Amino acid sequence: MPYPESMLNLIEQFAKLPGVGKRTAERFSLYILSAPHEQVEVLSKLLLKVNESIHTCRQCFNLSEEDICLICSDPTRDHSVICVVQDPKDVIAIERSGSYKGAYHVLLGTIAPQDDRGPEDLKIPGLIERIKKEGIKEVIIATDSDNEGEITALYLTKVLKPLNVPLSRIGIGIPAGSSLEYVDISTLSMSLTSRREIKA
Repeated sequence: MPYPESMLNLIEQFAKLPGVGKRTAERFSLYILSAPHEQVEVLSKLLLKVNESIHTCRQCFNLSEEDICLICSDPTRDHSVICVVQDPKDVIAIERSGSYKGAYHVLLGTIAPQDDRGPEDLKIPGLIERIKKEGIKEVIIATDSDNEGEITALYLTKVLKPLNVPLSRIGIGIPAGSSLEYVDISTLSMSLTSRREIKA
């Protein structure tokens, strides 16, 4: 017997989530069907709240519920060091390693010519402005080691070198072509600790 239309619509929506196939979407929908009403209500309210209230930090473009994110507003962090990453999920990966206590700057993407995405589509002007105004002592480029991440790192090196701020690049222990999101904590920690200076 086919599912009612509302169930089919729910399965279809779950299947649109990254990494969720048709069978998993079906299991999610059946769980929602059998879950207590209060639990489903809490879930639905949280989905709406996250969608409506989470935005990017005005300063670093990390995820935040406030104008300035928790990391940027934390006085115990070393705000003279900026780690440049591609996406908010990279901030989460590095924070899990526990080996970095500086600030971040999230580019919200990479340079990808095949997708018609250039430097102008990234949050690079904000990074340059921060370096000029905040007395930054080091910029760590922590983009992925795949083609797009390397192209982005090379471009950042080119535009940041004239600002006379020390630049370094993570990479030791991280396999070529890998994403920070999937690198284990110990490897990521070692990569940050043993970052290499970028020479002119």
